[in-house]
Amino acid sequence: MKTITLQAKMENLNSVISMIEGELEANGCPLEEQTQISIACEEIFVNIASYGYTPGEGDAVVSIDITGNSPKKCVIVFDDGGNQFNPLEKPDPDVTLEAVERPIGGLGIYMVKNTMDDVSYEYINDHNILTITKSFN
Repeated sequence: MKTITLQAKMENLNSVISMIEGELEANGCPLEEQTQISIACEEIFVNIASYGYTPGEGDAVVSIDITGNSPKKCVIVFDDGGNQFNPLEKPDPDVTLEAVERPIGGLGIYMVKNTMDDVSYEYINDHNILTITKSFN
């Protein structure tokens, strides 16, 4: 397992994505799944950086663990002590509407839920813990 702790700020997004992509590449993750995982991680970290600690600041801890052989299982955990928020409780956007007709927000977590094998949320000891899982061969 590899873990990074950093301030939940937009300028730290590249550090998170670099760690995730480095672990995926080292474990032979195919490009399609790597892209899906990277986009999901970007969406989640951007949300934490943008809204998690409003109006203050705080840390985010991102961990990645890849286990198994065929398929391999990638588990990524985002842990922050920001405002309690379960993104899975937001209703899915109506993707049948034209983009200009849809209200802003919700599309990112919708993409995460639809590209990952599993997405779960817990609130433990004043921490938001969002876990995403994706298997790959």
